[in-house]
Amino acid sequence: MYFCSFSSDSSGNSYLIKNESTAILLDVGISCKKIEAGLKENSLTLSDVDGILLTHEHIDHVKSVGTVRKKSGATFYLSEGTLDSIDMEEGFQVVKAGESFKVGDILVKAFNLSHDAKEPIGYSLSDQDGKIVVVTDTGIVTDEIADEVSTADLLVIEANHEVNILRLGDYPYQVKRRILGEYGHLSNEASGKCILDFVKAKEGKVPKVVLAHLSSKNNTPIQAYLTIRNILEEGEIFVGKDLEMDVIVKDQISPRFEV
Repeated sequence: MYFCSFSSDSSGNSYLIKNESTAILLDVGISCKKIEAGLKENSLTLSDVDGILLTHEHIDHVKSVGTVRKKSGATFYLSEGTLDSIDMEEGFQVVKAGESFKVGDILVKAFNLSHDAKEPIGYSLSDQDGKIVVVTDTGIVTDEIADEVSTADLLVIEANHEVNILRLGDYPYQVKRRILGEYGHLSNEASGKCILDFVKAKEGKVPKVVLAHLSSKNNTPIQAYLTIRNILEEGEIFVGKDLEMDVIVKDQISPRFEV
């Protein structure tokens, strides 16, 4: 099973999780054309997609719901709150946090996120090869999130902003307050602390971590990597020895990250 990002930043998000027999899209917050281009890079088309998971109703996660629904025919999985916020009369299945369900031969579990949306949920996906946990668009790492993260073989986690860059930037005060709040987005520092706890709990196993959903204005891939690496090294955890860590570059189809 592997994870591939088609786009991951504040302007649009869409990911592919694929094993030998099942293909799942997680969010469709970019143009359908870009999604199709990402699928083509993975030798797939929209008709090959078995299910589509939605995290919440913000436009950078649901932009192409209508077009993708018409072209793919796949079932959408989403929370009741997300469903209430978007125009979808058929082709969906409502799921709740804590619920597990199968899409093809991949087991999916939903869990709560802490974000300023109606009913945001994250997802973990597992098969016989391992488990991928995707955590973006959350202001804090709750105990529920930490519990799910602890079981991952591959953790895809938000590293949205560098706190000092955000505070000194030109965003309006209310926007800064929202991003920094418990219903906003994870900073590099918060992500680093979560990753540190995650890796320490693996007890000798070497997990993979992918940093995602970086802000275009308040972060860079190098900044996110260095801040988080420094936090890990302060906790005596070392990239290349105790974990593998990569950063998703926005608006680029990522490499495949396998478990």
